[in-house]
Amino acid sequence: MPSALPLGDPAPADGLLPASCADGAAERSFSLYVHIPFCAVRCGYCDFNTYTAHELGSGSSQDTYAEAVSAEIAFGAKVLTDSGIAPREVSTVFFGGGTPTLLPAEDLVRVLGEIRTQWNLAPDAEVTTEANPDSVTRESLAVLADGGFTRVSIGMQSAIPHVLATLDRTHDPERVGLAVDWAKEAGLQVSVDLIYGTPGESIEDWRTSVHTALGYDPDHISAYALIIEDGTRLAGQIRRGEVQNIDDDDHADKYLIADELFAAAGYQWYEVSNWSKTEETRCLHNLAYWRGEDWWGAGPGAHSHVGGLRWWNVKHPAAYQQRIDAGTSPAAGRESPDAEARYLEKSMLLTRIVDGMDTAELAPEGRKAMAGLIADGLVVPEAAFAQRVVLTLQGRLLADAVLRRLLDF
Repeated sequence: MPSALPLGDPAPADGLLPASCADGAAERSFSLYVHIPFCAVRCGYCDFNTYTAHELGSGSSQDTYAEAVSAEIAFGAKVLTDSGIAPREVSTVFFGGGTPTLLPAEDLVRVLGEIRTQWNLAPDAEVTTEANPDSVTRESLAVLADGGFTRVSIGMQSAIPHVLATLDRTHDPERVGLAVDWAKEAGLQVSVDLIYGTPGESIEDWRTSVHTALGYDPDHISAYALIIEDGTRLAGQIRRGEVQNIDDDDHADKYLIADELFAAAGYQWYEVSNWSKTEETRCLHNLAYWRGEDWWGAGPGAHSHVGGLRWWNVKHPAAYQQRIDAGTSPAAGRESPDAEARYLEKSMLLTRIVDGMDTAELAPEGRKAMAGLIADGLVVPEAAFAQRVVLTLQGRLLADAVLRRLLDF
């Protein structure tokens, strides 16, 4: 089942934000995330806030979801205005899930239209939807492109049937190529998502998946190490000995293979798990997260961040629908992290991206650690001399260890 929401302070029913959230807002970019919490099948490794049709119960429906999330978008625009935060153009929009493309393309376009109306969508905004290969058609992708979407992120995960079966992915691997071709035909940028380290996946399996993904010539590739989340079906299978556990050395070997093959094909890393053909095809929405910009998250369980304040919506679609129908904020709780927590998060996120972190922002113990990190080959010397913390390939493999040394854990 989906993981629990964090603890925090109660969120007000009117959703109003404290005056401090307006400080410096004009200097921060603004993005919008739309959570679509529906999946045809729950994958065994997933602990995201998603629901299959039989898990929804009464009080919520895929058929009326576009109307509900559009209502939150309108509500959110009013909250920002009433909280004294001047309107800003929305620079990126990301529809995630779940499987957003389980909804009709017309519904997704309708929600984007509400964003355009209520939130002043920038003319050149990046607008992405996640998609499973079997949840799109040539026609639906054309509708999305015509409606203002600019990018699609396709959940390929693997090219190997037995790996997909372990992950409970139900699509035909051959469908990925079709989905990529249809997206390109519609004029959309294309990203493909891969997962490495699945129990039973051999090195050759992984090489085949990487070569297959590169053969589609996408604009962008993400490759994530499989993480076993407590409470998932896969975690239970490992605990019972039905499948083997994941292995850190196996993860490292596969990461090195991916980076080598991506680089040889002309893809540049810009975040530990992400590579793009050019700077222009990086995912700007995710960069906004990593850089600590502002965003509003709409939908059940979605998280938001404005001016240092974080809040999160109620999880279940029925509870979310009830709040929307009542005209009250769907937020379940919120928090303002203290300076230490903000420094930890900023360091963790900025050191993961190729632009790195300004060493002037490090605490004294972090600056003191830089010499050792250079000597150990974990940060790029030239970048360090230019006052930036940028990870080497070895540093990317040991990103958590680098962070611990910078923070003097």
